[in-house]
Amino acid sequence: MKVVAIIQARMGSTRLPGKVLLDLSGKTVLARVVERLRGARSVDDLLVATTDQPEDDAIVEACNRLSVASFRGQENDVLDRYHQAALSAHADVIVRITSDCPLIDPEVVDQTIHKLTSEAADYASNCLDRRYPRGLDTEVIGAQALARAWREAAKPYQREHVTPYIYEDPAQFRLASLIADADYSHHRWTVDTPEDLQLVRAIYQRLGPGDFLWRDVLALLDREPALVELNRGVPQKALHTG
Repeated sequence: MKVVAIIQARMGSTRLPGKVLLDLSGKTVLARVVERLRGARSVDDLLVATTDQPEDDAIVEACNRLSVASFRGQENDVLDRYHQAALSAHADVIVRITSDCPLIDPEVVDQTIHKLTSEAADYASNCLDRRYPRGLDTEVIGAQALARAWREAAKPYQREHVTPYIYEDPAQFRLASLIADADYSHHRWTVDTPEDLQLVRAIYQRLGPGDFLWRDVLALLDREPALVELNRGVPQKALHTG
């Protein structure tokens, strides 16, 4: 069984253009995501799935510098991009990660993969019953389930967000949920706005190069609660955009 983490990345962003290549303590946001995923013991390979748009040449160049493979596909049909990327990597299990999550936790990734395999599920994530902070989002999908979604999903938001066709139909797909020991979902650790980037930069400045885990971040925010205020007012974008 080959487990491939596919990182979704592009330069276009309505709220923070080019965010994945912005600086985060001396490396790009994308580089931080890659290095943290390399700490996941259950992941066999990494792949960055970007678009075929000229502006994303910069993503491919960044991947070359990071010695990580890249795949180029459709800009708006991200489900097709993921499916084709998974085929190119000969993946049996796909870990979907977005490139704006530079606090992604390798242990949470490993736990989510184990959840899928131990329960023989088609899909496992820590988002079904959201208790983890936003920004630790990990989705693990069996290749056959992803292929079925690719064939059958028809609504625009299902194509853009890759997995809704699967997790919105528990009658057809076996779902498994990784649930945190308490509700931490009020924390926002993703990078989608300047305020988000300000918070994540402050976290990296205080905790070091990036080998810390998510509970280290919680402890920091307990010590310095003012940091949470940096992006508290940022609204989360709605899922059903199409």
